[in-house]
Amino acid sequence: MEGYGYRLDCSPYLGGALETKILLEKLPLRKDKLHTLTKGFDGGIYNGPKFSRTYVESPEFGVPFVGSSSMLHADFSELPLLSRRQAEGRMLRHLELKPGMSLISCSGTIGRMAYARREMEGMWSSQHILKVVADPEKIPSGYLYAYLSSKFGVPLVVSGTYGSIIQSIGPEHIADLPVPRLGDALEHEIHSLVEKAAELRTKASQRKHEAIAAFAKLCRLPELMPVNKYPTPHLGSATSAQLAERMDSTYYIAPCAEARAAFDTAGRRWQSKSLGAVAEVFIPTIFKRLYADDPTQGHPYITGADVFCIRPTSTQYLMRNVARENRLLLENGMILLHEAGQRYGLIGRGVMVGRTLDGFACTNNMVRLVPHDATETGYIFAALSSEHGTRLLKREAAGSSIPHLDAGRIAAVEIPWPDKSARVQVAGLAHEARECWDRADELEEEADSKLVSALEHRAN
Repeated sequence: MEGYGYRLDCSPYLGGALETKILLEKLPLRKDKLHTLTKGFDGGIYNGPKFSRTYVESPEFGVPFVGSSSMLHADFSELPLLSRRQAEGRMLRHLELKPGMSLISCSGTIGRMAYARREMEGMWSSQHILKVVADPEKIPSGYLYAYLSSKFGVPLVVSGTYGSIIQSIGPEHIADLPVPRLGDALEHEIHSLVEKAAELRTKASQRKHEAIAAFAKLCRLPELMPVNKYPTPHLGSATSAQLAERMDSTYYIAPCAEARAAFDTAGRRWQSKSLGAVAEVFIPTIFKRLYADDPTQGHPYITGADVFCIRPTSTQYLMRNVARENRLLLENGMILLHEAGQRYGLIGRGVMVGRTLDGFACTNNMVRLVPHDATETGYIFAALSSEHGTRLLKREAAGSSIPHLDAGRIAAVEIPWPDKSARVQVAGLAHEARECWDRADELEEEADSKLVSALEHRAN
């Protein structure tokens, strides 16, 4: 109890923290306290003050704002913008993210971690993210992150949790956390793997944006005015024949109509095809969630939010027959679209399934697209991820409280379909992005495996 500040609550002594601490104490290795290996603002371990956030709509006046959930995203293109004036003020300027930081969620769900990569430079983080800044003269930042996010580091971080309703940890709760040293050669090898993974994730984001830009250029799509720039209230018009299919006014407003007109113009130049003509489109039915006690008897089950994250994991295993009978299994080459939510949120946002997600069972709240030709996956994904495609998917949502997408209506959405050679160029960029994301996950897994194996070997 002395080692845990004489705390009388049970959390510091459960979840593997006590066992991990005892094991580390027995290791015949040098162990440094975390605060002796960091440097920077407030000693290199800090979060931020509570503050009221002022959001803006123009990138000119704002900076991308990362929260404790969005820090795990593989793609940061949907981040909100925090007022630049507020972000760069004296109170918050230290919350700017820099490559190499270890990011730890420190409020609510404790212990989720991410490694700050190059594309995150210039972004600001919320007060719910704890930053750990490694001193490069004392420890490689990638190795420190690999240790903190490993099965040895996470229990020690989480053991510092306090609070009954909204749980939290602060810098003081992890400052004395022991960090075993494995020697320069192995530490730099692990660091190199983490750094390569971070660079690949940045490259993946670049390739995705290049694929979308190549699609827009190929189809000569005009740049759409941001939705917030349109005069309000939004106005639109429809014929009586159109109203026979949809009567909700948001379906016909200018932001949606202009996106549809741009796709139709490109379709007349080439041709148009409905999504149902180039892919199988379906949404699994609502099902009863039956979980397997033995992981070998089930498939790891993830939610719609998990598919957008790096290295998705699950502690729940859906029974194999439930996953198969309800067509919940993800397969390499699928495209997933978020099926439910508010029109300004995740609904309609897509992701390509690669090696990382292959074999997971995923919630029925995701539209599945299985292209008839696997080489077309990247092109379809780029088309639907463009601003034009996203608007057309979102406008298909129906419902008052929680809008939902319908498989039949998504299958009927038409996209431009140029020549095969042109589609291949766009698809190649999108497929390269998916490969970079998969490879990054594999490299980070390899770094974790090397660190865990080294510590377990020395413990035996």
